[in-house]
Amino acid sequence: MNKQFNSSEREAVYSVIHERRDMRHFDGGMVPAEVLRRILRAGHAAPSVGYMQPWRFVHITKPELRDQLITLVEAEKLRTSDDMDKRKAEFMRLKIEGIRDCAELIAVVLAPDDGTVFGRRTMPEEMVLCSVSCAIENMWLASRAENLGMGWVSFFEPADVALLLNCPDGSKPIALLCLGPVKAFYDKPMLESEGWRNRESMDVILAENSYPS
Repeated sequence: MNKQFNSSEREAVYSVIHERRDMRHFDGGMVPAEVLRRILRAGHAAPSVGYMQPWRFVHITKPELRDQLITLVEAEKLRTSDDMDKRKAEFMRLKIEGIRDCAELIAVVLAPDDGTVFGRRTMPEEMVLCSVSCAIENMWLASRAENLGMGWVSFFEPADVALLLNCPDGSKPIALLCLGPVKAFYDKPMLESEGWRNRESMDVILAENSYPS
């Protein structure tokens, strides 16, 4: 039977979407095993081009491995700052991750290419990345619905993380997901609150029949 959603259920979905935040400040604590499982299952329920399901999740449980990942992230932050020119000092003041304090850490890895052509002949790499991004967004929304924070960390060299995680040839780590309780969710995206960038208006991103001018 096809499920029909009522108005309160629709409102809940839109509320979760608009209240989702990329969190960098965590409050330690723990995530119950059954809750973590629900969030991971939400990721695995994502759509994928050609139904290839190209995501792999690595649950980081060893403290020493978490420390090694922190070292890689800090090194990349410094390299990124060198390309910031006038905004370097402003960038270095930003908190870019919560790896030390989050309750759980999940690495998301693009699986090696399985040869899927369906839907991706013209954009093979892009459609893999889009598919895995859908899985991450599902996890983000599920985490918010569970009243947990999640943050996507991308400050690392994929090859370095792949080596630490014993990833096979052809795979590529794209995210370190920080997950756990937070004292409070940001009122609005942190980079907006920090004056780094503002959300574009709908007039800028929407047009009819041709690219927005």
